[in-house]
Amino acid sequence: MANELELAVRRLCLAFPETEALPSHGMQNFRVRGGKTFATYAQNHHGDGRIALWLNVPDGMQDVYVRTRPKHFFVPPYVGPHGWLGVRLDLGIPWKDVTRLVRTAYERVAPARLSSALDKVSVPAPKRRITAADVDPKNTPRGKRVMAAMRKICLALPETSEGVQFGQPVWRAGKRVFAQAHCDDGRWKAAFWIGVHAQMLMTIDPRYEIPRYIGHIGWITLDVSRSLRERELRSLALESYRHFASKKLLARLPGASASLAP
Repeated sequence: MANELELAVRRLCLAFPETEALPSHGMQNFRVRGGKTFATYAQNHHGDGRIALWLNVPDGMQDVYVRTRPKHFFVPPYVGPHGWLGVRLDLGIPWKDVTRLVRTAYERVAPARLSSALDKVSVPAPKRRITAADVDPKNTPRGKRVMAAMRKICLALPETSEGVQFGQPVWRAGKRVFAQAHCDDGRWKAAFWIGVHAQMLMTIDPRYEIPRYIGHIGWITLDVSRSLRERELRSLALESYRHFASKKLLARLPGASASLAP
């Protein structure tokens, strides 16, 4: 479920004439309908620890704001080289400043017939204070339980380690990723390799899904946002580990398997 700040940002961006929201790569993009994007909402993008808006502002504005107010403004990835401005929403920037900047971005891309007739846009600011859980879902109670379970299971296998890939926690057998965890729209999911041959059978259970990008090579995701069954996770982790681990590591599995037995 979207937090109060995200909902306030959505209401603000959609308050401008003929705008629409388009989700892409886990982020909300706002554009003039059928035209250009003027704002993107990014929450902890690739683990950067920020809740931010990326705004399509006029030339030169990025440099001035980043140089004079580095606490609240930054150069965002991907679109930063094109002059976009990153606005941190998690560090107490006044809402009136956010409203003004979104308007500036909208006016930059909107047709003259829309921007010239634009009235005052006013959307209430979010009332609740931003917390660590808002920035990173790993800090929520559910996130902490999921991370604890994944660490307990994955790190018990021979020569495994925890890392970060595209801002999300992953576990490796040697250098190869065999398990992942991520939160998507408030739903925690654990991902493992099971092989393409097993995917369709497993998706009969609605908790399982074939993920984008890596599903075609045999990965599956398990929704653990409500139910967290360690025995089930152990079985999936071990199957995936066996696929990616070297022969040297596999030779050490009998003892590890015994320690993982429920």
